[in-house]
Amino acid sequence: MEKYVQDYVWKMQVGNTEIAEQRWSERFVYARQYTAGLLKKIWPYVVVGIGIGAFIHGYVPQDFLARWAGRNNPFAVPVAVALGVPLYSNAAGVIPIVQALTAKGMAIGTVLAFMMAVTALSLPEAIILSNVLKKPLLATFFGVVATAIVAVGYLFNAIL
Repeated sequence: MEKYVQDYVWKMQVGNTEIAEQRWSERFVYARQYTAGLLKKIWPYVVVGIGIGAFIHGYVPQDFLARWAGRNNPFAVPVAVALGVPLYSNAAGVIPIVQALTAKGMAIGTVLAFMMAVTALSLPEAIILSNVLKKPLLATFFGVVATAIVAVGYLFNAIL
């Protein structure tokens, strides 16, 4: 799969950068320019992601996830994973959602799969990784991680 890593990654050499020879003031200028360039590339995706999150927050009923990924649905775990992907949060930020879903009676494996999908398979992560990975490797990464999350969700539902 090495051939699916972006070409510029292989050209980088650790410790042999132009930054190492720069003074601090030059490093700050470089960092500011690099950050501005990165923000210019990703801000539209961040705005779209925020818009999707706002739409979900404002228009999707509170019990939507509990209804579609509830205990009686044999496809609850993949549904929870699929619904978690467009969302983005860190693990601490998704804890209140996890608590609410558990309180509504959602199976712990399904809730755990949702939490892992929100933190590990988000759209912003895909955008960032696409700068380093070519599409086949990015798809493989997301496929393997999604499959593992679904497997863990079913395993925890079977055990608990």
